[in-house]
Amino acid sequence: MNWQAIVENIENATGAAFKLINAKSLAGGDINSAYCLQGVDKSYFVKLNRAESVEMFASEAAGLTELAATSTVRTPSPVVHGISAANAFLVLEYIEFGSSSKTSDRLFGQQLALLHQQQQPYFGWHRDNTIGSTPQPNSSNGDWIEFWCTHRLQHQLQLAAAKGYGGRLQASGEQLCEKLTQFFDNYQPHPSLLHGDLWGGNAAIDKQGNPVIFDPACYYGDKQADLAMTELFGGFSQDFYATYRDTCPIDTGYTTRKKLYNLYHILNHLNLFGSGYLSQAENIISSLLSEIR
Repeated sequence: MNWQAIVENIENATGAAFKLINAKSLAGGDINSAYCLQGVDKSYFVKLNRAESVEMFASEAAGLTELAATSTVRTPSPVVHGISAANAFLVLEYIEFGSSSKTSDRLFGQQLALLHQQQQPYFGWHRDNTIGSTPQPNSSNGDWIEFWCTHRLQHQLQLAAAKGYGGRLQASGEQLCEKLTQFFDNYQPHPSLLHGDLWGGNAAIDKQGNPVIFDPACYYGDKQADLAMTELFGGFSQDFYATYRDTCPIDTGYTTRKKLYNLYHILNHLNLFGSGYLSQAENIISSLLSEIR
């Protein structure tokens, strides 16, 4: 990698000199390569991918900027993104992480609830983006059920069909889409800015004890979709959930809608990582259909 080209982009964006000492590879990403660019008195976090991924990085930077503007949960500040030779790149503020505590977990629950309480004008977003590396359409809509049906479940089902996952998945998936209104009796969600991909791997605590979220797939949607994702892969602490609910109470119907919202992510994992997620997706759909009156 020609790091000097990235350094020049950083300097042009910040208006300050940056002398690169070391480029350290970082582990943890399935989609992108990640590095810490270490300077004399400042470091930056850099993601790299193929040049055609530049719009993915542009939408990520836009999401981080919009999340930061809510003054709720901390996010790494975008510095610059673009293309250098065969690579798309995204440069972010480098944040050193520390250890979580009851205090930081409670603060995280409160801050996420405050983020979700800020009402937005519509469902969707001002641009499409990606969930992992999967295209995520975000055309604006005033009807949440229609948005979730068309741009989330049916979108993923169509991608799955193109990959050869037909039969039971498609038939039961379409049946579920036809019945979505039954999961929203006496519940009218309002549009909230969502992180969109909020599992434990996309959240941390900084050295000062402040929660940090990153790698967003932002859009305006039902806050319960974000909360559901936090429970999908192991979940967060009980202190986090207790403080979230104290700040932003959750109705009893969430227990069922949680499965509906996490189905989207399981379908996405099916499309990204293969057939190991097929039976899980089919079982979630069957469970949801069994709850329909």
